[in-house]
Amino acid sequence: MPDSILVRGGRVLDASGERTADVRVEDGVVTAVGSGLDAADRTLDAAGCVVAPGLVDLHTHLREPGHEDAETIETGARAAALGGFTAVVAMPNTDPPLDDPAVVAAVLAAGAHSTCDVHVAGCITKGRAGAELAPMGELHALGVRLFTDDGACVESAAMMRRALEYAGSLPGAVVAQHAEDASLCAGGHMHEGEWSSRLGITGRPAVAESSIVARDCLLAELTGSPLHVLHVSTAAAIELLRDAKRRGVPVTAEAAPHHFTLTDASCATFDPAFKVHPPLRSADDVAAVRRGLADGTIDAIATDHAPHAVETKERSFEEAPPGMLGLETALALTLTELVAPGVLGLADAVALLSWRPAAIAGLPDHGGPIAPGRPAHLVVFDPDVSWTVDAARLASRARNTPYGGRTLSGRVRHTLRAGEAVVVDGEAQR
Repeated sequence: MPDSILVRGGRVLDASGERTADVRVEDGVVTAVGSGLDAADRTLDAAGCVVAPGLVDLHTHLREPGHEDAETIETGARAAALGGFTAVVAMPNTDPPLDDPAVVAAVLAAGAHSTCDVHVAGCITKGRAGAELAPMGELHALGVRLFTDDGACVESAAMMRRALEYAGSLPGAVVAQHAEDASLCAGGHMHEGEWSSRLGITGRPAVAESSIVARDCLLAELTGSPLHVLHVSTAAAIELLRDAKRRGVPVTAEAAPHHFTLTDASCATFDPAFKVHPPLRSADDVAAVRRGLADGTIDAIATDHAPHAVETKERSFEEAPPGMLGLETALALTLTELVAPGVLGLADAVALLSWRPAAIAGLPDHGGPIAPGRPAHLVVFDPDVSWTVDAARLASRARNTPYGGRTLSGRVRHTLRAGEAVVVDGEAQR
C-alpha cells in the first residue's frame, strides 16, 4: 500500500464532534487532521462525504468453519469492508463451534489477512448445548471478550449465573444472550400475532424474549457482571432494559436493522428471505426499537449478518433456515430509516454503528477518535447518494437479503483498515 494517504475535503465526525478537514494517514496511523495538509502518495476524494471512525459490527456470522457454502471469512470480511465496517465480531455457531482454543486461534489467524479486523465471540457453553461452561479463561487469553451461545439461548438460570460470575473475573469479558426461550418458541417460524394467525404459521411469542431478558437482568444485577442482549426486538424487553439501566444494572443491548425497518406483515408473501430469529415483529415493536435507539436504551446497531446457501433459502417458509444478510445495507438502512425521518441525528447514528459497539466489544483501536496517533480505521460515506439493492451484486457468497430492489440513501465510498484503502470509490481493492 502507499506510504501515505490524504482523505481530502470531508466532514470529519467522531465522538468529539464534527468539522470539515483533511485526514492524513501514514503507515497505518492518522498523522494529521486539518486544512491545507501536505500532499500524499495517494489522495482519496471525500467531498460531500462524512469521514468517520470505521464501523464495528458486534454480530456477524461468517460461517467458517463448517458452512463455507454460505460464507467464508474472506467473503464476509469483504462484504463488511464494502459496508464500512473495519471490525466485526464473528459469532460462534460454526461447525465445530468456537468453544475450542485451537478453532478460535485458526479463525483469528484467517481473519488477520482479511479486509477488516475479524474478532471472535466464544461460546458460553461447550457445543452451545447449555450443559457445561466452555473454557472461557483459555478463550479470553486468546483475545476473546464476548461470550455467547448465539442461535441458542442459555436456558438454565443456574448456568447463566455461573457464566456471569466467571466472566466477572476476566477483564473486559461480556456475556451476551440470545434471548429466546426455546420452550415457548418450539415449532415457531415467525412472530406470534395477527399475521401468524392469518397465515396459519406457528408463531414465536414476544414473551419468549422478554422473559429471558427479565431473568438475565436480575442475574446481572446479582452478580455485577456485564450482560449484553443480542438483537433485542420487542417492546416489553426494551422496557425491561430501560428499567434495569435506571437501577444501574450493567446491561447493554443491540438492535438489528431488520428489527427497525421491517414488520411481520412482510411474511405475508411466504418469502423465506423474511424469516429470521428472533422474528420480524409488530409495528408497535418496531416503533419501540426506534425509541430505544433514540433514547439510549439500546446501545448499538448490529447487523446479525446471517448468510445461507442459496438452495437452503429456496425451501418453503417453514423449512428454510432463519437469517438474512446485513453487512452491506446496515449503514444505508440506518440513514434512510432513522436519520432521514429525524429519529436519530447523524452523529448518534454513527455512534451506534461505531464507537459504542467498539466499547462493548473491547476494541480500543476502533471507534475513533480521528486524531494524530490513532490507528487509521476509517469509513468515508456519502449520506445523500441513492442506490438500489441488488442481491446479485452483493459481495457475500449468499443472496438472502430481504431488501432486494429497495432504494436506499447513503453509501460507502472509501474504507481504510489500518491505513490500507480496502474500498475505494465503492469498489473492493482485494
